[in-house]
Amino acid sequence: MRRKIVAGNWKMNKNVVEAQQLMIQLLSYKNNNATNCEVWIAPPALYLTMAKDIFEKNEIGVFSQDMSEFESGAYTGEISADMLESIGATGSLIGHSERRQYHGENDESCNKKVKLALDKGLIPVYCNGETLEQRKAGQHLDVVKTQTETALFTLSAEEIKKVVIAYEPVWAIGTGETATPEQAQEIHAHIRGIIAAKYGQEIADEISILYGGSVKPDNAKEIFSQPDIDGGLIGGAALKLEDFSKIIEGFN
Repeated sequence: MRRKIVAGNWKMNKNVVEAQQLMIQLLSYKNNNATNCEVWIAPPALYLTMAKDIFEKNEIGVFSQDMSEFESGAYTGEISADMLESIGATGSLIGHSERRQYHGENDESCNKKVKLALDKGLIPVYCNGETLEQRKAGQHLDVVKTQTETALFTLSAEEIKKVVIAYEPVWAIGTGETATPEQAQEIHAHIRGIIAAKYGQEIADEISILYGGSVKPDNAKEIFSQPDIDGGLIGGAALKLEDFSKIIEGFN
């Protein structure tokens, strides 16, 4: 049975007071409502230790929005897998489209990050997906195949089972555009098929694949009902408990 997950990526939002308030609200919601999925958040790095303190019983997973491909050293501004492990973080997002677009992230560096995360017992949430230009050119299946193979196919069968994948059509992030449930399902099944071809269907069927393209309260249930979609990586809607909780309830 694949794990069902709703993860909130807060990106560069919330001051410390606002962040603390939202964490406390989210914890209260989680403690007072039966949820049929795991709930994770990726707050700004400055708030990771606060999140771990608030969610001390691990009711909610705490993820970094990024981590370094290097173990340690003179890399100003970076956060290492060892640092994340030392504060008890659950894992890290890796390869988010905004990291690729603004910070030169590529599949090769993602591969190094995934391996380092796994070495430290962290859950890597590997993000991939095509741009609007690639989708219009009919390249989306090949793009996602290359991204998946380059970033993940140096892993052993046991290692890849510990990875969570987040498919995020870049053209549907923060634009209000959303892939139809059928479009999202097509790519999720495609990714699972790519993994099955390398590692076997049994292993492919164990890997959770999240959808990361403008999931909202009014479309979450339909998206999550697709057979190969195991949850969502939520952006803007994760910043308000009212919206985020309704998305979580898409699994009810």
